[in-house]
Amino acid sequence: MADTKFEGWLGKDEKSVEGKMEWGQFKPKRWTEDDVDIEISHCGICGSDLHVLKSGWSPTPYPCVVGHEIIGKAVRVGKNVSHIKEGSRVGVGAQARSCLQKDCPDCSQGLENHCHRESINTYGSVYPGNEGKSYGGYATHNRTNGHFVLNIPEGLDSADAAPMLCGGVTVFSPLKQNDCGPGKTVGIVGVGGLGHFGVLFAKALGADKVVGISRKADKKDDVLKLGADQYIATDGDKDWAKYNAQTLDLIVCTVSSHQMPLDGYLALLKTKGTFIQVGAPDGGKLPEINAFTLLAGGIKVGGSAIGSPAEIDEMLKLAADQKVKPWIQKRKMKDANQAVLDMVDGKARYRYVLEN
Repeated sequence: MADTKFEGWLGKDEKSVEGKMEWGQFKPKRWTEDDVDIEISHCGICGSDLHVLKSGWSPTPYPCVVGHEIIGKAVRVGKNVSHIKEGSRVGVGAQARSCLQKDCPDCSQGLENHCHRESINTYGSVYPGNEGKSYGGYATHNRTNGHFVLNIPEGLDSADAAPMLCGGVTVFSPLKQNDCGPGKTVGIVGVGGLGHFGVLFAKALGADKVVGISRKADKKDDVLKLGADQYIATDGDKDWAKYNAQTLDLIVCTVSSHQMPLDGYLALLKTKGTFIQVGAPDGGKLPEINAFTLLAGGIKVGGSAIGSPAEIDEMLKLAADQKVKPWIQKRKMKDANQAVLDMVDGKARYRYVLEN
């Protein structure tokens, strides 16, 4: 397997997001016995891919192969990896490595996704030393540290499982961490690729009431079909914040706009309610929050980033058990440029998955 040729869609500059990725060979990170090589069958398209292709969050170390919702077959397994067997169906999410040290305040508690010492993304990161760069899943193969490679449960279709590895766990994690379940009313702001998973997993976790919240009314029928109990269109429903005030225990916000009506969202929370931001805007800017809004309501505002390997594993098992079925559209890997353009144009309903 040492001679495996790694090929993929290379973004070479900021214009690559305009459908200008180029297919070519790339050199994966230097092999270690902690790694797993995966022959890729499926890769979801995530909004993060667009941000990185255009250097939206920070300068991208081009060339870059994006894609961090990877499903495939383990074709080479390092000697130090015990939970993955050659030939197994496996997946990789948005993280490729953390420090994994026993004295790490994050990794030692199963919070690898928050590791402050070393956080290597599945693509667009430069490894320390001379290990090379991380390359993602718009490709034939992927190489990732075995700790972040997971077995996929038998009950899950590969195309359905792929977008769960980032999009799914990004909302599953804050729902689980904030006790979404029976007796809770939950709002999901922004019902797109991430938000539609929010509705699905809030219902799968047993929330009493799930409310989809988006700007326009055109997604209402879709969101109710996904299992939501109510829909709020902030551009169309008059006095929506006043009419629905103090009705939600928890809000997970997937929107990445610094112009979103944040005060209105916070008004929907019950006293002592919680608002968790997962959408990541270019530049990191969010609307200002009035301190008295927090003080009067005893509201907690926080953030959440992807999920740990253990949370991904738990989510996949729940999805298999509860038969969680995301709304996906399959696209051929060879058509990745057009799929990216369609994603930029907001045409996905609600997640594109590339197939090799």
